[in-house]
Amino acid sequence: MGSRMRLVIAAAAVAALAGCAGSQLGSGVDDGTFGNATMNNTLVQTGQQGYVEQLSGRFASEVPTTVNFAFNSAVLDEGARAILRQQAGWIRQFPEVRFRVYGHTDLVGSESYNKQLGLRRAQAVVAYLGTLGVSRSRLEAMVSRGESEPQIPTPHEERLNRRAVTEVNGFVAQHPMVLNGKYAQVIHREYVQSATTRHPQNQVVATQVGGDE
Repeated sequence: MGSRMRLVIAAAAVAALAGCAGSQLGSGVDDGTFGNATMNNTLVQTGQQGYVEQLSGRFASEVPTTVNFAFNSAVLDEGARAILRQQAGWIRQFPEVRFRVYGHTDLVGSESYNKQLGLRRAQAVVAYLGTLGVSRSRLEAMVSRGESEPQIPTPHEERLNRRAVTEVNGFVAQHPMVLNGKYAQVIHREYVQSATTRHPQNQVVATQVGGDE
């Protein structure tokens, strides 16, 4: 190797090291979606993905998946509680299935505050479902999407953006049906409709305290 080539390689190595200065190894790799990608890979590799998608579609078609909140609030009103009673009745029929609750806010207020508010909304849903006989161990995660995924892209107050969404997240790994690979039987199990009647979402008057935040 000639001296000129050695100089070029050395210069390239120095530039690469300079570009890494001030940052930790691995920094910037996980932008918040790594966990979801890992979960999706696991679902695909174990043959669960298609069944999860089918069950998600069934859940969304048979019960409301979303509850809404007053401005700057994580308090469940009666309309939200009525929806969650329907969700709980459905969830109890499928003890093999795990769920995740995502909290959202509108775009009013700071991003950091809205992240916390979204989490409180998800926590409120999980806590109420727990009082209705749903095992907390099957509500695998409470996730705040904050203001990042508005249904209505507006910088102003918007009730539809102030929400928590319950979604099918997978299967309970150690459940006998899952261990035997009987996903199809879970998907096509007859759903026993609970006695709860679907109610329209109640509208509430909220006191504004600075943002949705």
